Amino acid sequence: MDYALLWAGIIAIAVLLYVILDGFDLGVGILFPTLNDAEKDAAMNSIAPIWDGNETWLVLGGGGLFAVFPLAYSVIMPAVYAPIIAMLIGLIFRGVAFEYRYRTKAGRYLWDWSFFGGSFVATFSQGMILGALLQGISVEGRQYAGGWFDWLTPFTVFCGIAVTFGYTLLGGCWLLIKTSGSIEQKLYARCKQLTMAFLGSIGLVSIWLPFISQEIAARWFTFPNAAAFFLIPIISAFAAFKLWRSLHSEKPLSAYCWTLVIYLMAFAGFAISIFPYMVPRAFTLWEAAAPENSLKFLFAGAAFLLPIIMIYTAYSYWVFRGKVKADEGYHE
Repeated sequence: MDYALLWAGIIAIAVLLYVILDGFDLGVGILFPTLNDAEKDAAMNSIAPIWDGNETWLVLGGGGLFAVFPLAYSVIMPAVYAPIIAMLIGLIFRGVAFEYRYRTKAGRYLWDWSFFGGSFVATFSQGMILGALLQGISVEGRQYAGGWFDWLTPFTVFCGIAVTFGYTLLGGCWLLIKTSGSIEQKLYARCKQLTMAFLGSIGLVSIWLPFISQEIAARWFTFPNAAAFFLIPIISAFAAFKLWRSLHSEKPLSAYCWTLVIYLMAFAGFAISIFPYMVPRAFTLWEAAAPENSLKFLFAGAAFLLPIIMIYTAYSYWVFRGKVKADEGYHE
């Protein structure tokens, strides 16, 4: 069994689940300034029972990278220290806002802005980290050889914008599923705007990326990768059409699911662009992997724990299914 490949798949799934699950609650935070007080209460109550569980997948992805691919971790971390620290600070501020927002009336606006600011900073930072990986990391020998600000380029900034649009769209669709009343009236129109912004930003990133890396351009436009790659924009276009129709027909669950399909296509494009590298254009996943005995030992633990995590995550969503109201939930 190829344990390095198996672990690369596990980490990829963890990252994808984090984007899908924590993406919408970060998006809810970004939408916060557009809501009134009652709508903010309902929005926060819609994610309060599940938001911290969603971040389990971030821990698994980061911890798995450290334990299973230590060489990749030692190279990637110095390259993106600043956006990672910014992301963690953002996550701390939004986590604290959950606890303190209901403890004050006069200062509630501060925690509302903390929730928004933390969500925005965390989201934008994740987009910049993605952009830094796609554009490539400077490596000499087995060490990071770039500068302090290699992660800060027009391309990474635009990736941050694209991810922000995408998370906000997910958050809007989630609120349409979980809330009712005035919040629905304003969010259907806003989600249509976010759909156009998200699709446009993904399109521009896709056009921009081959000009950054000749290797990625070759991967996209040479057989057999090209056969798989050209399915991605076709499926994405169909999903975008269905997403727009779902919003127009006011079917929020369908809109949310079609948004996830677009995310899956973007993730597939990312995989085609970098596989089999763990550090793009530097180290393959086999070169970056820990010794095989370590991979086997860690896999034994993961095989036991991952099903448990998935079961309790699914159970928590099932328990807290249905619409929420502003006057019930987290603060009680």
